[in-house]
Amino acid sequence: MKHTDIIEKMTIEEKAAILSGKNVWQSRNIDRLGIPSIFCADGPHGIRKQAREGDHLGLNASLPSTCFPTAASISNSWDMDLCREIGEALGEEASAMDVNVLLGPGLNIKRSPLCGRNFEYFSEDPYLSGKLAAAYIKGIQSQGVYACPKHFAVNSQELRRMAMNSVVDERTLREIYLEGFEIAVKEGGARSIMTSYNEVNGVYANENEHLLKDILRGEWGFDGIVITDWGGSNDHVKGVAAGSNLEMPSPGLHSARELIEAVENGSLSLEALETNVDDLLEAVLDLTGNRDNKGKSFDKEGHHKLAEKAEEESIVLLKNEDELLPLKPGCKVALIGDFAFTPRYQGAGSSLVNPIRVENMEEMIRDYPLRVAGCARGYSRGRKTDVTLRDEALKLAAQADVVLYCFGLDEISESEGMDRIHMGIPQNQISLLTALSEANPNVIGIISAGSAIEMPWLKCCKALLHGYLGGEAGPSAMLRVIIGEVNPSGRLSETYPLRYEDTPAYRYFPGAERCSQYREGIYVGYRYYDTGKIKVQYPFGYGLSYTTFSYKNLEVLENEIRFT
Repeated sequence: MKHTDIIEKMTIEEKAAILSGKNVWQSRNIDRLGIPSIFCADGPHGIRKQAREGDHLGLNASLPSTCFPTAASISNSWDMDLCREIGEALGEEASAMDVNVLLGPGLNIKRSPLCGRNFEYFSEDPYLSGKLAAAYIKGIQSQGVYACPKHFAVNSQELRRMAMNSVVDERTLREIYLEGFEIAVKEGGARSIMTSYNEVNGVYANENEHLLKDILRGEWGFDGIVITDWGGSNDHVKGVAAGSNLEMPSPGLHSARELIEAVENGSLSLEALETNVDDLLEAVLDLTGNRDNKGKSFDKEGHHKLAEKAEEESIVLLKNEDELLPLKPGCKVALIGDFAFTPRYQGAGSSLVNPIRVENMEEMIRDYPLRVAGCARGYSRGRKTDVTLRDEALKLAAQADVVLYCFGLDEISESEGMDRIHMGIPQNQISLLTALSEANPNVIGIISAGSAIEMPWLKCCKALLHGYLGGEAGPSAMLRVIIGEVNPSGRLSETYPLRYEDTPAYRYFPGAERCSQYREGIYVGYRYYDTGKIKVQYPFGYGLSYTTFSYKNLEVLENEIRFT
């Protein structure tokens, strides 16, 4: 052990108590031994450090921080350098706020488009997920802050997430659901990792020795700390025995009493208890000994520009009939859609960021070389048809050369704690889109959504841009793409099926009862569609550009392909 000198001075009560939090966000300190606490905060795409009393669900206000595009957006950039740059900014902000452990990135696999938390995750592909997560981790940890990739492992649905048993074969477990975490640990050097709520093959992830001992610490050589998801400790004694170091949030001292009793009756060895304490002490002393940025400010404007750059590189051009985009200077446009006034730029739940400066397209569009015929909300966020709003939008559309229609999934469609029940966009938005295409054939759809959607309305859009959830500077990025200052270069990191019934886990998602059976095995995402030769709306990796490309002189050799 690295800290025998400290551990020998600790009482059994202190050893047991330090393995649980002292409140919602902090580990327990032991003042008489000079052991400080460390502070954890949510942060997949921005720092959520609550200003006063903490709660895991984001009910109480948090300190302002930069809201970057979510992982579902950034993954479309396929850009590891960009991810590292964002990670550095996140780490810098966390350090300035005296946050020691940033709870992210999230890299669970998008097994089904209906998972309510897909906006926080990168991809249906474990290799892409792992590579991008590793880049985030390197950036975050370069600032003296630990990244904490989550949720380990096989966490693919929000429904009954604290009681669901993920039943999966070993090959699928390894190739699909663990590979991204392995890359995050081995290449990213993650110093902490968060376990998931669910069981994996009948054993809760946080007390699963196959996951934590055999694979994570044994095969991968992970020597950091394992932290429970908040409220994700089922049996603390079994968790400690499996190598889980920190139970969060504070359970009072009941868990400590359980550990002491287990040591006394022999069901938990003192060696296992002290090993976990040693790992945690190593992290605490490492983190609290590096406080150069404590209390410092960060470059808010610089980070806002980085958020804009990140979205610019992640926007996907899905359709562009007659080369309608980019719009020429002086083009007369009608800006329609409630999202143009009140943008949908992040998901809901524990990752909810209090942004420093949120842009909206309705205010910003006049700064660009377009003639604005007017702006209209067109539909109600409450999903009910509003005839007055609809008629105003249709009248405006008829007066313009082009309609910019901002639409997509609303806030209640995607959130931690609940899954979607279908892949559709609210019907009042689609009804308006249909009517707009009749009033003006030049409709450019601008989608805001954190996950794949069905597109039976695609013919109503002559061009279609997908910004996913673009963070606080998303409107600037989108407008620069629209006028051609930025060439759209995003490529989809997930497949868009024609209909939900075509998805590989359709018959098994969500788990109807106690177990969620992963019967599709390794055939997740494009592996399924390609193998089964199933037609899709847009394949994994799809994305258009304002540039045209041609290939010639193709030569296929044994180990390489050459072409001009």
